[in-house]
Amino acid sequence: MSALEKSMHLGRLPSRPPLPGSGGSQSGAKMRMGPGRKRDFSPVSWSQYFESMEDVEVENETGKDISFAKCGSEGPVLLLLHGGGHSALSWAVFTAAIISRVQCRIVALDLRGHGEDVGNVVEAMYGDLPPPIMLIGHSMGGAIAVHTTSSNLVPSLLGLCMIDVVEGTAMDALNSMQNFLRGRPKTFKSLENAIEWSVKSGQIRNLESARVSMVGQVKQCEGITSPEGSKSIVEGIIEEEEEDEEGSESVNKRKKEDDMETKKDHPYTWRIELAKTEKYWDGWFRGLSNLFLSCPIPKLLLLAGVDRLDKDLTIGQMQGKFQMQVLPQCGHAVHEDAPDKVAEAVATFLIRHRFAEPIGGFQCVFPGC
Repeated sequence: MSALEKSMHLGRLPSRPPLPGSGGSQSGAKMRMGPGRKRDFSPVSWSQYFESMEDVEVENETGKDISFAKCGSEGPVLLLLHGGGHSALSWAVFTAAIISRVQCRIVALDLRGHGEDVGNVVEAMYGDLPPPIMLIGHSMGGAIAVHTTSSNLVPSLLGLCMIDVVEGTAMDALNSMQNFLRGRPKTFKSLENAIEWSVKSGQIRNLESARVSMVGQVKQCEGITSPEGSKSIVEGIIEEEEEDEEGSESVNKRKKEDDMETKKDHPYTWRIELAKTEKYWDGWFRGLSNLFLSCPIPKLLLLAGVDRLDKDLTIGQMQGKFQMQVLPQCGHAVHEDAPDKVAEAVATFLIRHRFAEPIGGFQCVFPGC
């Protein structure tokens, strides 16, 4: 583990009032609209789900602070690791669902590193005496959770939960990942447009989740500050081309002009360029099943479909090496599509192992509790 800067910069953001049209939490529920009413794709503030957004200073390969969202003050810490391209906000609706069922604390990380950061963040936040922690990771975050557990980077670890990540299907999917990424829109004309695309494309099937989660997945295009600023940049490129010695347009300059016009009309783009993380993909998922099975703590696997199980996990599940719950009618983002069902599964797991106490009259709902 690399050395740490022990100091923390706690930047509690001011509480924000609910945004118009956001309503109350509707965890996992489909938003039904009456005749003639349009669905509301406006973004929703993180502050409706988390108590604070903070930064912790650690030494890592990016040289930057790690941001995280927090909620709750008692009970074990559920350390949440998001999937590739997502952010801490992907856990927003799940957070509201789980803290109403069991006594726990939520820390949802914005991942920048590739596993080592998790141990660094825990040490920077809690020092030598960290509280009981359960790691919960979705997709890439699930793989990082397994590697973190296997490397014993979190000494107070109680349990481990992977959400919809299996070595066999993940390795098969890598071959088509670049084609999938090329098929996505590169830009969006607004946050509302990005949220609408995420729902209608099926990337996130729960509208409430999409309205808060997509805010963390996209950003304003660089260089776009105002319509006037955009115009001046484009004009500068055109003027430069007119002075070209050959008297003909430069292909590169023309491309820059086209790109800038696109950004002007569609000022939002993806925050993370997933295609550039390809060098890490194989390392995240190869050998993951056996690594998961070898982790010597209680384990939970949540899947969108039983067809995702590979041979090693099928054998391990038959031998009782981990608990498994299949949540049908979900896409890959299981915890966003069905946050209530995921919260029930996690709460049941925590109570069964006596890691947490139920609250609000919560009753275990899955077999084996």
